[in-house]
Amino acid sequence: MGKATGFMEYTRQTIPERNPSERTKDWDEYTLPMSDEEAKKQGARCMDCGVPTCHTGMELNGVTTGCPVYHLIPEWNDLVYRGQWKEALDKEHEMNNFPEFTGFACPAPCEGACVLGINEPPVAIRSVEKSIIEKGFAEGWVQPNPPKQRTGKRVAVVGSGPAGLAAADQLNKAGHSVSVFERADRLGGLLTYGIPEMKLPYAVVKRRIDILEAEGIEFFTNTEVGKDVTSEQLKSDFDATILCGGATVHRDVPAENNDLKGIHYAMDFLHANTKSLLDSKLEDGEYISAKDKNVLVIGGGDTGTDCIATSLRHECKSLVQFDIYDKKAPARDMMINPWPQYPIIHRIEYGQKEAEAVFGDDPRAYAVMTKKFVGDDDGNVKEVHTVNVSLRYDEEGNKIREEIPGSEKVWPVDLVLVAIGFKGPEQGLIEQMNVETKTNSTVRAQFDDYRTNVEGVFAAGDMRRGQSLIVWAINEGRGAARECDRFLMGETKLP
Repeated sequence: MGKATGFMEYTRQTIPERNPSERTKDWDEYTLPMSDEEAKKQGARCMDCGVPTCHTGMELNGVTTGCPVYHLIPEWNDLVYRGQWKEALDKEHEMNNFPEFTGFACPAPCEGACVLGINEPPVAIRSVEKSIIEKGFAEGWVQPNPPKQRTGKRVAVVGSGPAGLAAADQLNKAGHSVSVFERADRLGGLLTYGIPEMKLPYAVVKRRIDILEAEGIEFFTNTEVGKDVTSEQLKSDFDATILCGGATVHRDVPAENNDLKGIHYAMDFLHANTKSLLDSKLEDGEYISAKDKNVLVIGGGDTGTDCIATSLRHECKSLVQFDIYDKKAPARDMMINPWPQYPIIHRIEYGQKEAEAVFGDDPRAYAVMTKKFVGDDDGNVKEVHTVNVSLRYDEEGNKIREEIPGSEKVWPVDLVLVAIGFKGPEQGLIEQMNVETKTNSTVRAQFDDYRTNVEGVFAAGDMRRGQSLIVWAINEGRGAARECDRFLMGETKLP
């Protein structure tokens, strides 16, 4: 590293944020650019580790740690410190087709595995990553680079989320003609309609898709494979198909009366809001409004946070978020959560910061289980009944939640947003194509091979592995493209 003592001289700084009270009044990006000088300092904190673990993604204790796309993190940290931004951008793109998607919306498992993080705040890897790619676009360095020749092979990619886009990009680079089918009216999958505008602006997704299109990839929106295009058409028109349709079957809250009006899945809420926002700046009214409502968000993850931030911008009346888990400690306990496991600690995300700025307190209630919903005479939800729970594990390691007597509570609500994840992929197309699935309904295809039981059909991303991270989707899209290329050509040069 150019600054061997940088980690001792500079403190950790992440990308700055706009004032929480002010940013809830608009839909603009909630962060601000990091200055070049600050990014250099953050790059200088990288330690030149003997065995860096930030760049190697793995699952420890059931949670991802390290970077699943094997980002060349120490290399581009050093290049940023030296002011070699274009070279840093090239290093970013070597392993990650879309560093802007991860720079904006990845939970940064790389930072959890940072060696410096053993006893100091880790390197601000995601902040440096985002700074590199944003500078690359600002300077005009990110330009279309179509393949010089074509192979004559045609590949269909089903789904335009991060897995589908990564697969399409890699296959196009190999010279194949790629067609991407998306059933929504805009491309990007959950990048577009699952992450709200202030967190990942659609313009960021669109500018990358414009480049992919200029490089020769064909995109078809409002086209659902299995309905508008049949599996037989794919088989006759294409030499191979990669399924990247995601895991979009919602989990329900196992509580009485969970079908009352006013109870919605988080993704339905977020999708409708973003579509209306992009179509008409919400003027068409074609969205689920939280305005003047007592809002309950069930689920403590990133999607729940996005629902909080969206509800605040609607000017909700009140806000609470249920988390089934106990409140976590503010610092890692090395005895039960040792490095390089991802640190399981209490975090205050952008939505909670905004809620505290608007209402004066963090909206989360911990170790809360929903027991039943109660409606009014018109079938609208009006209250939710809960109980607090304690968690223990049985001899086989299974989670057992026990209700705490006397902790029952009734909460007034007008709008409930369910953000507890997904069960797996939809089965219609899978069944139509006679693709085998595993017991959890995901497509049966070996990791790092991605072939299904059907000749010429591959699967990647959440459709294969189940609900996961953007960065795993990119990893799998790249891997499926590599194996698809091998199938088509007998060998491959794709990484």
